[in-house]
Parts: sequence; C-alpha cells; structure tokens
Amino acid sequence: MAVPSTFWLGLSYFTYFFSFGIFLPFWAVWLKGEGIEPSMIGVLLGAGMAARFLGSLIISPMVKDPSKLISALRILSLLALCFSIGFSVSSYWIWLFFIIVGFNLFFSPLIPLSDALAGTWQKQFTFDYGKVRVWGSIAFVISSSLTGILMSSNGINLSISPLDFGWNISFDDLNNWIGRNLFGTHQVILACLIFSVTSMLLGTMLKPVIMPAGKIKTANTNVVSFKTLLSEKSVWQFLICVTLLQAAHAGYYSFSAIYWENAGYSSSTIGYFWSLGVMSEVLVFTFSKQLFRRWSARNLFLLSGIWWNSSLGTDGSIN
Repeated sequence: MAVPSTFWLGLSYFTYFFSFGIFLPFWAVWLKGEGIEPSMIGVLLGAGMAARFLGSLIISPMVKDPSKLISALRILSLLALCFSIGFSVSSYWIWLFFIIVGFNLFFSPLIPLSDALAGTWQKQFTFDYGKVRVWGSIAFVISSSLTGILMSSNGINLSISPLDFGWNISFDDLNNWIGRNLFGTHQVILACLIFSVTSMLLGTMLKPVIMPAGKIKTANTNVVSFKTLLSEKSVWQFLICVTLLQAAHAGYYSFSAIYWENAGYSSSTIGYFWSLGVMSEVLVFTFSKQLFRRWSARNLFLLSGIWWNSSLGTDGSIN
C-alpha cells in the first residue's frame, strides 16, 4: 500500500513520540513497580541514556545512502520491538540492564534518521516540515496523558450532566475480562509501550509514494578536530552549560514521576503534568522568534536557570 510521503513521515514521528511519551515519563514507575530499588533505577536509566548517546553517535552516521533510510528505520524499529518485548521476560536487574541498553541503542537513532529522511525529501519535493513534525509533539501529549489515565485505579469515568450522559469503564471488569491484572497497575505501561512500538514498526512497513534518493555522503575533509575546538574558551563555556542542563534533566526524566507519585498525585495527573510540559515547549518553539529574537544564548541560559530555581523555591512538587 503506497501512502503520501509526508503522511509516511508524519506517521513515523507520531508513532515514535507516542512510544517516547510512554517510556520517558513512566519507565521509572514501571521499574519501581517491578521491585527495583531507587539506586538501581538510577543505574538502569543512566545506562539507557548512555546507550541513547551511543546509538545516535554510532548507528545514525552509518546510513550514508539516502535510499537506505527507510530500510534502516524498519530494521531499527524491529530491533526496538524485540527489546521492548524483552522487558516482559524477567525483572532481574542484570537482564533489565541488558534490555534497557539494547532498547535505547536501537530506539534513539530513529529520530536522527527520520530527520535525515525529511531533509532528503525536502530536496526532492516541497513540504512544510513544521506541520509534519508537530505530530510528534501531539503524540507525546496523547500517550503520556493516556498512560496516566490507564494506570489510575478508579477506571475511566465520563459524565455530561446537561446531556444526562454517563459513561464508566471499570478496570476491574476489564482485568477480569482479559484474565490478568493489567489496567490500573504499572503493567499497563509495558503493554502500552509494546503496542506503540509495534504500531511504529507497522507504520514503517507502508510504502511512501516517493522513495528517498540522493547522493551518498562522503567524508568531509574540512572537519575541525575536537582538540582544536576545546582550545576555544566559548566552547568550554557552552559544554559546561549543556552538561549542567543535561544533568538537571537526568533527575527530572528519571524520578519526577516517582516524586510526584510519592507526593500524592495520581498517575493521570502525572501524565497531565508531562503533557503540559510538552505543550509549553510547543508554544515556546512556535513563538520563539517573536519572544526571543533579540536574546543571546547566554541570556536564555540565565532565564532558564532563574525560572527553574524560582519554581523549585515556591513549590518543589510542580515545576
């Protein structure tokens, strides 16, 4: 079945970030539900982040021929699915270490390669990249909210008083129907992840109307050595800022859901927190030119640091 190339690309972003909207906010919660200690959760998630770095650094540059991009995305999606299923085999920490490294190693290059595919297609035909890419943000909002709702112990309740309409789904009834304790528990996180990665793989199996084509990348002889870059003071300043930024995100990504859970917030509310954060990012990106076009990178870093610390000072439970 052939589909428009922009639809194929938008679906790729949607299914990837739908999966990421499950994994990023809630994987620490799943590990906690499996009985993993907080210290080991940090080790496992840290190993996963290192694998994400290596996957993007090593695997992505290996695809030099634009015509091979879709095949690479299919293979990586299949490998990511295999490792996501591997989470269901055992909760022993050594096994989880191996699986989380493998999953992140093959999951992380999907976005750089999708962006490379978008760049290749933009050379072949004209389309609005922003309108295609925004589907990824929409997917993250949907999946993080939905996963939080499915983890809530009370089921799903919807009522519209003026219309005298009421709709209720009991998770106990659903669990009895499927024969296992899934909905309303941490196990639904893994089920949602496997489902979403499966959808991602199936989406890549569709055939785009226009296949990617272009020149094979060759080695750049004008590359500046890393040693030369480190001799620049501004490079060191930038690296320190980015390192501190990523260090702050490490704790936020890994333990914010557990922290909010211990503070008394429901799983659905935690999902809404993450959705709100992504929607805020989308708004900032959308209006960044109007808001910050006169701002330097230094002032933006200062604004971010001041805003973050002031929010922690007023209420440490919601940032």
